[in-house]
Amino acid sequence: MRFGDIVVSLAVIAVVVIIIIPVPLGLLDFLLSMNIALALLILLISIYNKEPLQFAIFPSMLLLTTLLRLSLNISTTRMILSKGNAGDVIEAFGEFVIGGNAVVGFIIFLIIVIIQFMVITKGAERVSEVSARFTLDAMPGKQMAIDADLNSGIITEAGAKERREKIQKEADFYGAMDGASKFVKGDAIAGIIITVINIGAGFVLGMIGGGLSFLEALQKYTLLTVGDGLVSQIPALLISTATGIVVTRAASDSDLGSDVIKQLFNQPKIMFIVAGVLMFLGFTGLPKLPLFILAAVFVYLGFILKETITEETEEMEIQEEKDEASEIRKPENVIPLLQVDPIELEFGYGIIPLADPKQGGDLFDRLVMIRRQCALELGIVVPMIRLRDNIQLEPNEYLIKIKGIEITKGKIMFDHYLAMNSGMAEGDVEGIDTIEPAFGLPAKWIEENEREKAEIFGYTVVDSSSVISTHLTEIVKKHAHELIGRQEVKMLIDNIKENHGALVEEVIPKAISLGGIQKVLSNLLREGISIRDMVSILETLADYAPITNDTDMLTEYVRQGLYRAITKQFIENNMAKVITLNPELEQSIVKSIQQSEHGSYLNLEPSFAQNILNRLAREIEKATSIGEQPIILTSPIVRFYFKKLTEQLSSEIVVLSYNEMDPKVEVRSIGMVSV
Repeated sequence: MRFGDIVVSLAVIAVVVIIIIPVPLGLLDFLLSMNIALALLILLISIYNKEPLQFAIFPSMLLLTTLLRLSLNISTTRMILSKGNAGDVIEAFGEFVIGGNAVVGFIIFLIIVIIQFMVITKGAERVSEVSARFTLDAMPGKQMAIDADLNSGIITEAGAKERREKIQKEADFYGAMDGASKFVKGDAIAGIIITVINIGAGFVLGMIGGGLSFLEALQKYTLLTVGDGLVSQIPALLISTATGIVVTRAASDSDLGSDVIKQLFNQPKIMFIVAGVLMFLGFTGLPKLPLFILAAVFVYLGFILKETITEETEEMEIQEEKDEASEIRKPENVIPLLQVDPIELEFGYGIIPLADPKQGGDLFDRLVMIRRQCALELGIVVPMIRLRDNIQLEPNEYLIKIKGIEITKGKIMFDHYLAMNSGMAEGDVEGIDTIEPAFGLPAKWIEENEREKAEIFGYTVVDSSSVISTHLTEIVKKHAHELIGRQEVKMLIDNIKENHGALVEEVIPKAISLGGIQKVLSNLLREGISIRDMVSILETLADYAPITNDTDMLTEYVRQGLYRAITKQFIENNMAKVITLNPELEQSIVKSIQQSEHGSYLNLEPSFAQNILNRLAREIEKATSIGEQPIILTSPIVRFYFKKLTEQLSSEIVVLSYNEMDPKVEVRSIGMVSV
């Protein structure tokens, strides 16, 4: 086994050499016997395989065995025509088939060749073509099924990767088998041509050069030709049969022999029917003895199968009762109940068709897109989203949970579309008024016949699956900071470590712990800042983590390092319309910052803080009244604390510092908060 590659390489070279160099008769007998043994080995392996990929080398073996048979054919033809002798193996096969009558023996040989070529080889070739075509056509469906199982949590990422590789290997295997089956067909045709050449040339050489009579030449060269043909066609027949078995074999937990016994002899009723038909045929004038013997055998099999099935059923029932009893006693049965899924989507029974690919539902595919979208926009790997049906919900209702806690719910209308008016729509459509759940826009549920009209008027029209997936996407983005834990951060760090090992080694754990990085990333995600550029984040932490261990301050340094990304995210056309803070107010806030062993915090008088929020609310209202979405702009030292303060009004208020804006941006103040 250690030198298997060398042995195989030398064997292939030796096969090619045999075509050119004459082989001694003793060695030729050995090689012909080895050819038969090799074909028998391949046939038995194909029978005992449980699935085609267990014999993935089979297409290459078809080529090698075909080359071996052709090289032996050439060597035997050389011996037959030059010496009138091709060894003991060929002579023995010829005498056994001919049996003293050259014409009858030759006819039998032709029948064997026709069976090999027209039945086995043609059938195996056709099955290979169909299997390759259907395997390739089924690949997209199998890939979607794997993605669906992955999204529902049935399999892991590793399991999905393994199944995808298996599907790819199956496609490659059947594609190779489609081409390799042509070797067998060509070998059968070559065998017929070689047989005709051997007999024709043998007659001429035997009668002219060998001094044989017509009958002697006929007898001698027919014997050698039939023997040569059988020695090559029998291995070819075995390998053609193996080809048919491999390509027609469906995946199973057992080999072909076990499946044949189980599936042919598994129903007692059928055994009794066959026995009855055989008994009837015996009374119609056909030979009674063989029919009655077979009928008795089938009756016996029927009774044996009936008793066996009864015993197995009783044993199974007893075993199931024992298993249920032992399962209840196991304390670890409670452990699965402790598992809390990061994200859950529960829905009423009416929404099940949207999540069932067999019914045309595409919700699983949309979950894949949600994960891709969050990876691109936020830089996080969204955990598996668990889908569950909940009979306690209304049929058209769905519920979104984060870590087992209900966050929001919504309703859809079956066979309707949601038409949303973003403010640009002109005209009215008939429908049921509602509120779009993700963004709170006014919308209507409309029927199919109103869809085209709504789109012409300027409404945004989406189907029910889009409503649910969009709502789920916004919830995931809003709560992304809750979904990133230490394990998820470690996965992101490991991904960066492949190309930036020195950076990771400097930061973790020398400068900051994994938990500290997790808090910084969570702070960024809480305000909607993407963490996709992990390299820049770690570079900034490498610079400032040795100076301070306050994760809030480190977050501010990281934000300043990501100023280009922040500018692009919140500011359009390099024009920032902002609300600023009065310098005196900023100074008051700075003086109110208190330090503690757990970090810094803002210590403001409640009345003073409420006065700030009231003034800020008025400025925001002024800006929105003229159609502007304002940004609060502060000094770097104040930004974090003022953002915390504004969360009492709304978590959606954007607060930036001067250091987080690209110097190329033109800043225009549309208001100022002062007290």
